[in-house]
Parts: sequence; structure tokens; C-alpha cells
Amino acid sequence: MKSNQSSEGSAGRASKEEVLNVGVVGPGKNRRHYETSSGIEIELCSDPKSLENWDYQSKLGFPGEYPYTRGVQPNMYRGRLWTMRQYSGYATAAESNKRYRFLLSQGTTGLSVAFDLPTQIGYDSDHPMARGEVGKVGVAIDSLRDFEVLFDRIPLDEVSTSMTINATAAILLAFYLVRAEQSGIPFDKLRGTIQNDILKEYVARGTYIFPPEPSMRIITDIFAFCGEHVPRWNTISISGYHIREAGSTAVQEVAFTLANAIAYVQAATDRGLKVDDFAPRLAFFFNAHNDFLEEIAKFRAARRLWAKIMRERFGARDTRSQLLRFHTQTAGSALTAQQPDNNIVRVALQALAAVLGGTQSLHTNSLDEALALPTERTVEIALRTQQIIANESGVASTVDPVAGSYAIERLTDEIESKASKYIERIDKLGGALAAIEKGFVQQEIQEAAYEHQKKVEACEKVIVGVNRFRSDGIDPEPELLRIDPAIEEAKRKELSELRQNRNNDAVRRSLERLQSAARGVDNLIPRILDCVRCYTTLGEISDTLRKVFGEYREP
Repeated sequence: MKSNQSSEGSAGRASKEEVLNVGVVGPGKNRRHYETSSGIEIELCSDPKSLENWDYQSKLGFPGEYPYTRGVQPNMYRGRLWTMRQYSGYATAAESNKRYRFLLSQGTTGLSVAFDLPTQIGYDSDHPMARGEVGKVGVAIDSLRDFEVLFDRIPLDEVSTSMTINATAAILLAFYLVRAEQSGIPFDKLRGTIQNDILKEYVARGTYIFPPEPSMRIITDIFAFCGEHVPRWNTISISGYHIREAGSTAVQEVAFTLANAIAYVQAATDRGLKVDDFAPRLAFFFNAHNDFLEEIAKFRAARRLWAKIMRERFGARDTRSQLLRFHTQTAGSALTAQQPDNNIVRVALQALAAVLGGTQSLHTNSLDEALALPTERTVEIALRTQQIIANESGVASTVDPVAGSYAIERLTDEIESKASKYIERIDKLGGALAAIEKGFVQQEIQEAAYEHQKKVEACEKVIVGVNRFRSDGIDPEPELLRIDPAIEEAKRKELSELRQNRNNDAVRRSLERLQSAARGVDNLIPRILDCVRCYTTLGEISDTLRKVFGEYREP
């Protein structure tokens, strides 16, 4: 009976093409072309034919097992929710400390520190190059004294801390370690991450100091030191986030991030480090952008591709070395100054994509960040967005709920394939560093950004409230956080008093030892720690290294 009904039903059934084309293609009309940010064509309706020769075991398998497409843990968020971080830091250490304690009281499970521009490029707050920038885009840090205030009443052995810092990462890590030392906390109890990803600075962000070769030396010094003394610390967070913010596509974000990661692993192994000794502490940092399905697929593809790279290219045998563990931040570049309340919706969708993609840690941007640093109120809304996803949506109850979706699996395969081809091109150019020096990566990002902007200006890509659905009149401006210009003068005074009251003979000797180590081959981290302990400033340490390594100038 069933077979007869099925036969009768199929006899008069229209073909898939006929059904799907109804209302889409007609006389004199052209089908609109749908594609992702990476130029991957979006099928109108995916079906088993979209995944021809697709094998479940090799493409997916089980969560927590190679190739980790479905996640790095067998039970994912049932076992432990992602770490909820809110990237924060502004003005002074005291002001930032208040914000951190507020966030912890509201349910964040990890801290994420933003530093001001002078701190990022190795200048003290009283340096002429720092004028007008002190405390503006993050907290101003000059010495250990600032870290004593920044982490006052915060238990460093209980809280995981991420620091978005690159050129001066070794110095900021040293501040953190000595602050823990002062509190009687052993280094092996500390958990956290330093970004420490200098290669993407040369192509996407610009907060570099030294040329590539000494920069890579400092990074591998950190790998070696932390591998021995700070075993729970993530020594690098290889960042696709800023590559995406500079205008790359999702495929380029994956490809250029993993190409940079390959360069770091190769540099460490060339130094004599064993891959399974340092690779388990590598971490990644990705962007969660607007194209919901593509973003979910992007995270899954990156995880699978990295597992293959570590197993097949570098021979990693420790399963922890094959895991792509990553932090995600929602897309700052997707936020709009027009109709800023719309940003709450954008951030919620981006955050949901990150969770469905299996992130280990998440920051959600605040609605006002296209206008200024976020206020306490808007930060709270951003945090509540994560908490609602975690506790009310149900998506954390099952591992990789999108697995098996024809559309998602096809996108995952396409992103992996296209990213692999980019990595092959970079390999032929001599690796990530050579590709950067030849301008290849920069040019690819610039062209992608240009194409995106053309589509926005032609209204081919809709930005709600910007090129369509604009409000009549002027959008009401939310209450904004303003940084008091008097902070800069106060920091200058603090530095003057610090230099008068510290042991300057000890400072001089520590800098001499650092300079000698920089001219040789010794690991620099112990020497930087000695400098920090006697209250040598970030600028003084950076200037000592500048004398030896020089400064990078973009071609």
C-alpha cells in the first residue's frame, strides 16, 4: 500500500528544478546571484547531491575526535560552557579595575584586557609619541605599579586573563607574572592568553615595533619559557580577527591565520622545540561576522584543516597539539554608528554563529562601539546576550547541532578547500613571512575590502540603517563614555615619582643584562622579568630592545 501511494505521488510530481524555480525565474527575469562573502555560491535548496562522495567518518566523526570538525571536546558545552570574556580596559588601571570587578560580579568567567596605543607600541605615557593617546583605546600601562592596581582584589589563580598585546607581549606577560609572584601565586597556577601574534600586525593592524626576525625570536622565547614555567598559559593567540576587520573574506581569514600559525610552528621547531611540547598551548582568535551560515561553517572548516596540518605536516602525535582552540569576538567592523540599537541584533546573531561553530571563548561587542568605548550599561547588555544564548536558547544542550545540514556541510567543505588552496599559494611564495614581505597577503585583503565596499555603495549588499531602511531625521546618540584628558598629565606625574623613588641602579643593571642577552642568544624572558621586578618601565625595556633590534618600517 505504501509503495503504491509513493508511486502514485511521484508520478505527477514536478522535478526539483521546476519546484524551486517557481517565483524565482520567469519570462524576462534573471535569477539573482547569491553568494557568501568569500564568493561561494549559495544553493537555493541543498540536498544529498550537494554532498556527493561525502563520507561521514572522514569529514565529521565524533566530537572530540580527529578531525575535530564537530568540536574539540566530546561533550562540548554540556561539560563546560564557553568562557564569557568582555574585552575591556580604558583610561587608568584604577578605572579598568573597577570595570573588571563589575564584569566579574555580573557573570563573566574570564577577563580580556585592552591596552592603549602607547602601551601596544612600547612607549611610556610621558613619551612625545604618546601625546593625545594615553588611555584612549585601552588602559595605559607603564610599569608593574599599574598592574598592581589593575589586578587589585582579583584572584589571578582563579580567573583566566586574556591580553590583546603583540609587539610588547613579552613585557606585559612579565608584568602579569610578577604581579602573581607578589601575591604568592606560582606560575604554574596561572591561566590565560597573550595574543603575541606579530605577523598579522604587519598586514592588518600596524602595532609592530621590531623587524620580523627579532619579533619571531621573542615569540619563540615565550614558547620556550612558558612551556617550562607557565604550562597552563596560552603562549599565542593567532589572530584572524584583525585580518577580517581589515576587510578579508571568511576564506582569507582562515587561510591567512593558519598560514601564520604554520610559520610560528616552523620557527619553533627550527629553534629545536618539539612540536608536542609547545603546540598544545597554541590558541586562535577569530571574527564572528554577519553571514550566519558561512561563519558557522568557517569555524568548523578551520578546526578540521588545522588538525590535518598539525598531523600531516608537523607530525604532531599528542592529540592536544591537533586541536584548534579559539576565542571569538563579534565583528567590530559590522557595527554601525547609524541606528546603533540595531547592533544588539547583529551581535546576537554573530555570537550565536560562534557558539554553533564551537568556540571556546567569546566576547560580544557593545552597541555603542562604533561611536566610543562602551559604557557600563552597554557592556552589561552585551554580556547578557551571551548569557541568554547559553541559558535560554537551548543550543548549548547538544554538540554541533548543525552537523549533517546539507548547506552547512557543503559550505564547510568549500571553505576548507579554498583556504587550502590559499595556503598552497603561500607555501610556493616561501611561507607566510615571505608572502607578507612580497605584499601578497596585504593585496588580497585590500582587493576583498574594495569589492565589499563597492557592493555596499551599489546597494547590492544591504546594511540596514546605512544604505537601506534609513531613519528620517537624526538618530538619537546614546550616552557615551568620555576619557578625561587630565589622565595623561596624571600619568606623567606618576611616572616622574616612580623614577625618583625606585632603585635606579638596579634598573640600569637589569637593562644592561637585557641588552647583552638581546645581542646574544639567551632567552629574553628571564631578563625582562628582572627588569619588571625593579619597576623598569615598559618604554625603557622597549627602547633597550630597539637599540639592538631596530624598528620595522613598512615598505
